[in-house]
Amino acid sequence: MKTSTLILSATLSAFATGSFAQATAPAAVPAQASAPMVKEMADAEVRRVDKDAKKVTLKHGPIKSLDMPSMTMVFQVRDEKLLNQLAAGDKIKFSAEQLQGAYVVTAIEKVEKK
Repeated sequence: MKTSTLILSATLSAFATGSFAQATAPAAVPAQASAPMVKEMADAEVRRVDKDAKKVTLKHGPIKSLDMPSMTMVFQVRDEKLLNQLAAGDKIKFSAEQLQGAYVVTAIEKVEKK
């Protein structure tokens, strides 16, 4: 009887001081290293470059990150400097995001011709 009273008393004491809650609280999940996210790039052929409008027309393969099937469409370009390296007929790999309702190309890599 003395033992159970002592255990009960110690438990109530721990709750009252908050030490029990601290001791049994789950550990915080460590944040993952802030490695840059690498987006999967889609294949495309440049159909038209419009530097004035900062847009590019691409005939592209599926874009998995956007759950988009193959099609030809116009994209805005986040950095207009990307357009300086492009010409109609170029084969490229690119990443795109949907920002404020518009599809925007965020990265472009030219594919070397074989």
